[in-house]
Amino acid sequence: MPATTRHLDLGCGATPRNPYGRDEVHMIDIVAPEGVDAARFRSANLSLQPIPHEDSSFDSISAFDFLEHVPRLLATADGANTRFPFIELMNEIWRVLRPGGRFYAVTPGYPRAEAFQDPTHVNFITEKTHEYFCGERPMGRMYGFSGRFDALRAQWALLPQDFDAERGPIAWSERMKRKRHLRKGKMSHLLWEFAAVKPAPDAA
Repeated sequence: MPATTRHLDLGCGATPRNPYGRDEVHMIDIVAPEGVDAARFRSANLSLQPIPHEDSSFDSISAFDFLEHVPRLLATADGANTRFPFIELMNEIWRVLRPGGRFYAVTPGYPRAEAFQDPTHVNFITEKTHEYFCGERPMGRMYGFSGRFDALRAQWALLPQDFDAERGPIAWSERMKRKRHLRKGKMSHLLWEFAAVKPAPDAA
C-alpha cells in the first residue's frame, strides 16, 4: 500500500493550500483559524521559532503570501547580536522536507507595488533572491544557510493559475497571456518551486 503523502502549509490562515494534492495537509500559523483540524494544526511564530515538526517529515511545503512577512534581520534576545530569521526559516524548510521534497512559494516581488503596499511586508523578494538558497554553492552560506535546493522554477507568476503546482500542460493562450503580462509589468508575484537536495536517511 502506498505511503501517505504529507504537505505543510506555512502561514495557513483560514484557507490552507495543498498545491500538490497530497493525502494530508498540515498547517502552521500564529493563531489557529476557526474550524481548523486541530490534529493537523500547530501554532508557531516562524520569525522567532523553528518549524515544530521532525526532520524529513513532509513531501512538500508551501508558503503563499507569507515569506514577505518574515524579517531578514532581528536583534538577539539579549540585544548583543543579530540573527537572520529568513535564513533560519529556509534552513527549517529544508530540514523538514524529505529528500527531493518540494517547496512551493508565491510571494509579492520587487519592484511591483504589491511588495510594498502592505505595511507588514518586511522581506522583499527579487528575481535573484533564490540564488541564496539554490545551486551547488548557495550564496546564503555566508549568512548561515546550511541547506541546499535545486530551483525547478523561479519566475513571475500568473495568478490565480499558479496557485496550483500541478495543473498539467499550459495552453497556448495562457503562454501568450504570460508573455503580455510580463512585458507590461503586470505580474505582481514571484513563484518559487524548489527541490530539497539532501541524502536519503539510510545514506546519511
